[in-house]
Formats: sequence, C-alpha cells, structure tokens
Amino acid sequence: MSAFDAVDVICNKRDGGRLSDAEIDWLIGGYGAGAIPDEQVSALLMAIVWRGMERAELARWTQAIVESGERLDLSRLTRPTVDKHSTGGVGDKVSLILAPLVASLGAAVPQLSGRGLGHTGGTLDKLEAISGWRAALGPDELVSQLETVGCAICAAGAGLAPADRKLYALRDVTGTVESIPLIAGSIMSKKIAEGTSALVLDVKVGSGAFMADRERAARLARTMVELGSENGVRTTALLSAMDVPLGRTAGNALEVREALEVLHGGGPADLVEVTVALATEMLALCGLAGDPAAALADGSAAATFVRMIEAQGGDLGAPLPVARHVEVLRADRSGVLGRLDARGVGVAAWRLGAGRARKEDPVSAAAGVVCRVKPGEEVAAGDVVLELHSDEPERFERAVAALDGAVRIDDAPPPASPLVLERIA
Repeated sequence: MSAFDAVDVICNKRDGGRLSDAEIDWLIGGYGAGAIPDEQVSALLMAIVWRGMERAELARWTQAIVESGERLDLSRLTRPTVDKHSTGGVGDKVSLILAPLVASLGAAVPQLSGRGLGHTGGTLDKLEAISGWRAALGPDELVSQLETVGCAICAAGAGLAPADRKLYALRDVTGTVESIPLIAGSIMSKKIAEGTSALVLDVKVGSGAFMADRERAARLARTMVELGSENGVRTTALLSAMDVPLGRTAGNALEVREALEVLHGGGPADLVEVTVALATEMLALCGLAGDPAAALADGSAAATFVRMIEAQGGDLGAPLPVARHVEVLRADRSGVLGRLDARGVGVAAWRLGAGRARKEDPVSAAAGVVCRVKPGEEVAAGDVVLELHSDEPERFERAVAALDGAVRIDDAPPPASPLVLERIA
C-alpha cells in the first residue's frame, strides 16, 4: 500500500500547502521508480508553478533529486574543485575557454555540460565540431583527467540525478518549465551530485536569455546560491547581460574558432570580459591566486585546452567544418549599429541548422551566424552586418525572417551598458 495518496499531495500544493519532507521523498522516489504516473506528477508540477515552494521545501525537493542517483566522489583530487553553470544564451562559448583557463591556474574543473535546445547553444554540440572529440567519460576516467589535465567538459552520466531527467522531460511538454523553484532544483541537483566544492553561476539576463527580466533572474540566482550553500557547495552568482550575442559568432564550429582566438590572447572584448570575470570569481571561491588575463596572454590556458581535447579523443589538427553556403545581410544605410537582438540571432542560427527543436534532432556543426558588426560600431550603406552559414540553402529564408527587426542602424551610438550586472553571494 502506498505511503501517501498522490491526489491528496496534489490538492495540498494546489491549495497553497507545503509538501512535507516525507511526501517529497515518496514522490521523487516513486516517480523515479515508475510507481507514480506522468499525469499526476504533471498536475503537481503545475501546482508548484502557481503556488511556488518554501525555502525548506525546495531544499528537500532538491536533496531528494540528488539522492535519486549516485554522487561523484572527487575527494581523491589534490586540486581544489570548482565549476561554473550558465543559464544559457546566444554565442555563449565561455565554458570552452573558462574550464582550461581556471585549470591552468591550479583548479580542477569538472564541467558537466548539456546540449542545446531552441535558440541557445549547447557546449557539447560545440565541442563535437572537433573531429574525434567525445562527450562521454566514465567516473574514474573523469577523475583521472581532472587530476592530470585539470579540467574536463563532458556529459553528465546517467547515474547523476536521474529523477531530474524525467522531471525535466515532463516539464518540457507540460508548460511547467518557467518556475523559479523547479529551475533552481533542476540545475542545483545536478551540480550538487557532481561533487564539486565550489560553484559560480552565470545567470543571463536579456532578450537572448531564458529570463529577460532582471528581477526574476536575480531571484533565480539567489535561490540557487542558497541551495548550494545549504548543501555544502560554496556558491556565488553573476548576472550578465544577454541582449546582444556574446562575441561575434553563434553556431558550433564558428564558436569553437572564436574560443580558440580568445585562448590565444585575442578574440572579442565582451567575451574576454565575461570569461575573466567568471574565472576571477571561481579562483576566489576555491582559494587560488592567479591572473586569468595573463593566463590567456601567455598561452597556458591554450595549452591546457589542447590537453583536455586530446584526452577526450579530439584532433585539433583536423579542420573544423565549414558551411557550404553563406548569405549576407547588408546595412541599408550608413550610421552606427544601435541594436543587434540576441534572440533574433539565436533563432536564425537555430533555423540554419545549428540548434534543435527536440532533444533527438541532429545539429549541423557548420551552421550559424557571424556578426560582422556589433552595437556601437560604425557601418556604411552596403556593408555586411551578418553572415548566415548553412549546408542547406533552403534554410536561409526562415533564418532571414527571424532577423526581421533584430538589426537597427542609428545616427549615434547606443548608451554604454555593463556586461556584468550584479554579483549575488
């Protein structure tokens, strides 16, 4: 006989009640085991969307998801452990640079990453543009690579927070994704199970972010910081702007090339600024000294990146994929670029083949968008503003449609605005 009645649990939350610790443990355990059907958990998730969760309630929810599977044991490592999680944006290739950068300064960075969905790209999709690179690492292999190289970017194993995978898939098809407690519990359960001692969150804000509203983004950041701290993970968050694509590229191989530019001491200033800010935060959390900007300039970050890629089977000597077709969008008048909407660029890259609508969809390594001009830069009539890359020319029409209204040319530059908006600890 069941310990609880699912309908009673649903009605309790529907009416604004608090789920007890025992109810949460029973529900997460039962759903993970297949004993509670999707329709009842869907109803509970919708009740949580409407009614929210108290702090202690969410802490128990998160803990139950962690305990649905195994935890990585990183205690054997001689390096201090620290990770970073981004809520996702357009052109956000920071992880490719950040993991080897922080590792080159003495940390172990177990970057368990995901794939892209919709207009935001996925770190694993980007790295799979490198010939031979593999995302899957077993626990022992991961720990060994963290000790010898200092970093790994890989897929989370099936044993980490398996209840979250079921819950996430259900939220995706039931309109229950945009709930701060559910988002926070999902992200932090995986990071807690990962076993890292410290974590920096990059919570994106703006048109190209999951959350366009700064107040909601800050609330999400505070919730995640609290969950991390309550579970013994030193956690801080930076809110960073995502109204404009980060860097000048959106698309898998295109972003790898740009990440390599930064690792070799160059690259776009905005991408470097956000990366260095996050690296500085990560080093402080794990008690390490070091100058991230210097590690980019002197080649040590790049050398660590090469070792990481080679350890996971990647061949950096092989050419990165290049799209068979390129179309351009030109400026219709002279002036200064005043607007370049991140969401429009992200949707265009997705429609060109760089992203997926469903988790099982394939992605094109070569597809994407190159931003030849960024806001504040001068442009003459007829200059190329955007390059659209795809292997399938029939995709261009819908990609161009996504950019309707995304580009605006003004007479004067837009007001300067910071990239890093706030620190939450």
